[in-house]
Amino acid sequence: MQLINLPNILTLINLFSGCMAIIFLFNYQIELVPYCVLISLIADFFDGFAARFAKNATDIGKQLDSLADVISFGLVPGAVLFQLLFQKYQSGQEAYSMSKIYLYSSPAFLITLCAALRLAKFNIDTRQTNGFLGLATPAATVFVMGCLLTFLHNSFGLAPYIFDQKVIYSIIVIISALMVSEMPLFALKFKSFAWKGNEAVYIFIILAAIMLPILKFVAIPLIIVLYVVVSAIANAIKSPDKKQI
Repeated sequence: MQLINLPNILTLINLFSGCMAIIFLFNYQIELVPYCVLISLIADFFDGFAARFAKNATDIGKQLDSLADVISFGLVPGAVLFQLLFQKYQSGQEAYSMSKIYLYSSPAFLITLCAALRLAKFNIDTRQTNGFLGLATPAATVFVMGCLLTFLHNSFGLAPYIFDQKVIYSIIVIISALMVSEMPLFALKFKSFAWKGNEAVYIFIILAAIMLPILKFVAIPLIIVLYVVVSAIANAIKSPDKKQI
């Protein structure tokens, strides 16, 4: 059994970059975390592409991919939100003991737990061939990174709103729930480039392309919201007998 091939190397790059994100995060170099996540996202995209192109997709590659994703798209976003909560409680006007700060920040890892559940489910769920049931872990991570970048750059003066416990807890609950939900979400795949049958994908891409230059970092989490909304609308307008993943 061949363990070392291009798809597996790319998956390991994804995993390594996720590990480095954790190192940077807890060494107070949080501004480097989005770069690590970007590398993980690129590697995660191309490992599947490389496996399909070389026609050497294997079961071990599939399992390795999920193990890497648990770190890069499960532990990393959870740790980012943990760190934001930790800093908020530590710098707040009310004095908390360290034990309470850790306790109040720990719900952030609900995202990690739900990401692991989602990835385990995805590996055995034969329904998710042309789309997804629930929010994919990379999309969830992109949302969290978008919020982090908006906070770091104080885009449109939104940093104080993101750096708020209620907002962070809301993000944790909503993202976690979406990952383990049965909500049908389209995949960014084209069987053909015709408009018919790809309406949702084209509408999403066009709106996302408009949002990015206008809203910059704020556009990143909003694009994930747009993705969920467009998926929900596309699924709602399908006739009951045609609804599928």
